[in-house]
Amino acid sequence: MNLIIWLVVGGIVGWLASLIMKTDAQQGIILNVVVGIVGAMIGGWVISPIVGAGTVNQGDFSLGALFVSLVGAVILLAIVNLFRRGKVR
Repeated sequence: MNLIIWLVVGGIVGWLASLIMKTDAQQGIILNVVVGIVGAMIGGWVISPIVGAGTVNQGDFSLGALFVSLVGAVILLAIVNLFRRGKVR
């Protein structure tokens, strides 16, 4: 059951990040899930030690964890846009 929740929350976080970065038209549901999960890992490495909140990948399901995961997903999409287009957008 945790895997299903992890995939659903990862998809929602990835979708919200793609809306923020305006890349939603280029991504499908699978890529949204991947962006959400990998973004949560990036948020766990970069942002979590700064703010002291966990991520969704670490089993912490709180508002702070969702925010850290979302910021990590936005960072991931910014890096991808930087390499694909030469600008963050």
